[in-house]
Amino acid sequence: MRLLDRYLLRELLLPLGYCLSGFFIFWASADLITNLDSYQEDKLSLLDLVQFYFFRAPEFLVVVIPMALLLALLYALTNHARHQELTAMRSAGWSLWRICLPYLAVGTLLSLSVYLISELWLEESALNAERIRVRNTGNEEEAGARAWESNLVFRNDRDGRVWRVREFNLHTGEMKEPWVEWTLSDGTRCQLLAQSGIRTNRIWRFHDVRLFMADPARGTTPQQRVLDHLAMPEFTETIPQIRSQVKINSLSHIKAARQVRLTVDEIRRYQELHPELRQRDRAMLETQLHARLASPWTCLVVVLIAIPFGAPSGRRNVFVGVSCSILVCFLYYLCQRLALAAGTGGYLDPLLAGWLPNGLFAVAGIILTGRVR
Repeated sequence: MRLLDRYLLRELLLPLGYCLSGFFIFWASADLITNLDSYQEDKLSLLDLVQFYFFRAPEFLVVVIPMALLLALLYALTNHARHQELTAMRSAGWSLWRICLPYLAVGTLLSLSVYLISELWLEESALNAERIRVRNTGNEEEAGARAWESNLVFRNDRDGRVWRVREFNLHTGEMKEPWVEWTLSDGTRCQLLAQSGIRTNRIWRFHDVRLFMADPARGTTPQQRVLDHLAMPEFTETIPQIRSQVKINSLSHIKAARQVRLTVDEIRRYQELHPELRQRDRAMLETQLHARLASPWTCLVVVLIAIPFGAPSGRRNVFVGVSCSILVCFLYYLCQRLALAAGTGGYLDPLLAGWLPNGLFAVAGIILTGRVR
């Protein structure tokens, strides 16, 4: 890496750190003021609050990183332009694209980071934050009660099984009074009723079981077996697949049209068990999938938008470029929401709904950058 590249990175990363820190302090302060009474009831100490906001940081980062990058990049570019540093670099034979190469690298790296945070860290960190809130109050039972999903109906269309569970623990996968119905390859209909069930070592194990088997073609009386324990290795459903179905079942099309709420893994797990979906549900899930894949690349699009508004030299009022770029970013987010709604409603192809805003504004940024003098 050349000395000039290191200089450009330093001049960007410093204000980026300031922006992220400032946004985080503002967000944490606003949340603390709003929920102070609730936190006092939970008996959170200063150390508990630090840990609580640490685990909630991913929720904050995925939203704020693009905005912080935009402001930091505009500050860095306008500062270079005001001191004629960009003009000197270009006079030395560097093109504007070569000058901005470190910025594009940062945008790409932050895009990948946002994706990984959303997919790998966000859900688990939310659970950890909730555990911190209840560990000093003796309300673990109350927190545990919130982890139970009542009257769960879970369908595995791929293997032809239907599960009905009176209570399902979203954290541990424990089941109370599960009822499973399926049909064997020879037409025999089976029903399994148990007092409890849990998946261990990749095998579902049930306790206090009643197993009914009947052949409708022969019209025979169902045969009943009573067992203390029963292992069913042929049940391939996993706890993450059940969690995904619970979340997707609770997601209305209106909520899905407003915001990306599902991870790639959740969508893939659901599609594995439901290869044939209604057109409306398929449009919603595929739109959510492509929007999830495209959303982290907002950081790179932000770089392409900021360059043509922050790099031009000779502008008397730098706030003109800043305000214009912020306006363009506002239009970009508006376009994202409209495309998400159109894709969820089936009016736009899910692939276009997810990637069209990125493509349009990235191309516009490239064209405008090519016209910078």
